[in-house]
Amino acid sequence: MNLRKIFVIGAAAVAIGAAAGAALAQTGAQKALIDSAKAAGAVGEQADGFLGVCTSVDADVRQAVEVTNAARRSAYARSASQVGTSADVAGARMFESQLLPRISSGEWYRNAQGQWVQR
Repeated sequence: MNLRKIFVIGAAAVAIGAAAGAALAQTGAQKALIDSAKAAGAVGEQADGFLGVCTSVDADVRQAVEVTNAARRSAYARSASQVGTSADVAGARMFESQLLPRISSGEWYRNAQGQWVQR
């Protein structure tokens, strides 16, 4: 196994741990708000590993997104330090390996070019 494969596998394993940490930071009500907003096309995942707001949302949804993104930012920084990379790289890897595959049909996400795309 070459060094690149080892790095990718290690980063993915750490990213899974980061996702678990981010999930613990949000309440059940906040997760429900985000899930509902995703289904409505108002919120979506982004290629940088954070949630983004596609359209106008109310204050409760915006706060849920901010809480989730703050937890993800912290988790990405921790995972990045463990594998010797940057938080930006850790977030992008999380998007590629964990978040993008979980986006349901009809939901929106922002690709690396900054365009909102519906799955």
